[in-house]
Amino acid sequence: MKKFLAMMLAASLTLALTACGGAAAGSADSGSTSSDYKIAMITDSGDITDMSFNQTTYEASKAFAESKGVDFQYYKPTEDSDEARVAAFNNAVADGYNVVVVPGYLFAGMIASVAEANPNVTIIALDVSQGDFEGAGMTTLPSNVCSFTYQEELAGYMAGYAVVKEGYKKLGFLGGMAVPAVIRYGYGFVQGANAAAEELGNTADVEVNYVYGGQFFGDEAITATMDTWYQGGTEIVFACGGGIFTSACEAAVKVDGKVIGVDVDQSGTIGSQYGVEGLCVTSAMKGLAATVDSTLTDLFDGNWSKHSGKVENLGIVSGDDPSLNYVQLPTDTWTMKNFTIDDYKALVSDMNSGKIKVDSAIEAMPSTTIKVTEFDNIH
Repeated sequence: MKKFLAMMLAASLTLALTACGGAAAGSADSGSTSSDYKIAMITDSGDITDMSFNQTTYEASKAFAESKGVDFQYYKPTEDSDEARVAAFNNAVADGYNVVVVPGYLFAGMIASVAEANPNVTIIALDVSQGDFEGAGMTTLPSNVCSFTYQEELAGYMAGYAVVKEGYKKLGFLGGMAVPAVIRYGYGFVQGANAAAEELGNTADVEVNYVYGGQFFGDEAITATMDTWYQGGTEIVFACGGGIFTSACEAAVKVDGKVIGVDVDQSGTIGSQYGVEGLCVTSAMKGLAATVDSTLTDLFDGNWSKHSGKVENLGIVSGDDPSLNYVQLPTDTWTMKNFTIDDYKALVSDMNSGKIKVDSAIEAMPSTTIKVTEFDNIH
């Protein structure tokens, strides 16, 4: 992952990002130096040990601050509410932090409440979409805010395609809450599995169970559903939604089942937590750490205008080197045998060229020739 972050940072410098809005007050573009900055990170409904979104954002922000020798602190809201997130933000500002990094759509309301009133605080948001901001009453981002979204459908497609090519036929998708990012992961996963099955000529044998847990953490009810799936023949589940992977893993280890990680390479952490090497076959990743690192680098280097007031949608930027993309599968921990890294590179090249097209629509389950069984939300 260190190699990936470094390569992604280099790639980010080649992206043609058009400025939108003026420089944020107090940003590097307005004459501040790196010593003027103090970086804070606020968690969403999870925490910094979730082995997913919060943890990656926390670790990337902390590592950058340490590399620059500036203060860093993270804040955990007292509850899952806009009011608690605003309070956490205000606490950070009161403590002197003027760069705030936040992960997830839940922060749209907080940003809408605090951004214009705090023009000297730079806010970097991950996975907060234009629609999220508009839903919170903010139609235009102020110049001290930027946000990044990802083309999750592409990462999901890669994962679904890979595991079917590897030989898995009985698949599952366990989403957290049915929010756009999770749905794009799931629908991309189904599309990839379907494409691979059609190429292999085994569409009659490949099937997907599909459900949302209705939350971003596992519990007994979700584990019970996963037990039913695995004991009924499901071989591998794409667990997509913060800590909800725990329910899939708990059920999988009972029957030697497998899981697919999400957002970051979860193979090592999942394997260590459950004491089962190879439990996590692959992960549908997006470049969270690379985004944090490259954006903070631009801020500190005086290039905030590249991001000011923008929502940037990140995906594939290279068809030649998959490690440069903002959506990908991890190759450093590759364990698949039938689907090789060369196969993966060919897949990414075809996706980049447009030979393979992935639908990003989230209104309805994609049409497939494989069987997809949708279940009611668990919660």
